[in-house]
Amino acid sequence: MPGPQEQSPLDPASAPVERRVTDSLVDDSGLGKPLSARTRQRQRLLEDYLRAGGVPRYMQRSKEIDAKTRQVTERLARAHREVREACAENAELFARRWHAVARSWRFDELNELIREHNEWYPVEAQLPMDPRTRDYVRIRGRSYRRRELDAEWVLERFAPTP
Repeated sequence: MPGPQEQSPLDPASAPVERRVTDSLVDDSGLGKPLSARTRQRQRLLEDYLRAGGVPRYMQRSKEIDAKTRQVTERLARAHREVREACAENAELFARRWHAVARSWRFDELNELIREHNEWYPVEAQLPMDPRTRDYVRIRGRSYRRRELDAEWVLERFAPTP
C-alpha cells in the first residue's frame, strides 16, 4: 500500500503526461506570470493554431500565381517579339506562327495553382455566402475566381498582328 506521500500508479495524476502538464503550469524562470485557469481551460482549435502560423495559405498562393503569371507574360512577350522579327513584314505568316506558338504554350503548373485557389480561397478567406445567389459574395464587385491560362488568354494579351 503506498504511503501518504506516494501516489498510486493507478492514480491519473501520477501519469507522466499529467505530471508534465502540471509542471508546465508553473513558471520557475521568473520571466512571466502563470497562465490563468480560464486560459488553461479554453478550448484550443486547430484553426486558431493555423491562423497564428503566419501568412495565410491563400495569400501565399495568390503571390505565387501573380509571380508566375508575370514570368509567363515576360517569356511570352519575348517569344512574340522573336516571332514578329522572324516574320519581318509578312502579317499572314506572323499570325499563323503566333497562333501555333499560343496553342503550344503549356500552363499546367500555373493552372493547377489557379484551380487550387478557386477551390479553397473562399473557405480559407472565410468569405460569407450570398443567400440570393447561393455563392460566395463578390469582392469589390468581382468574383474571387481566377481564370485559367490558355491559348485564348495568350492571344488576348499578345495580338496575332505584327
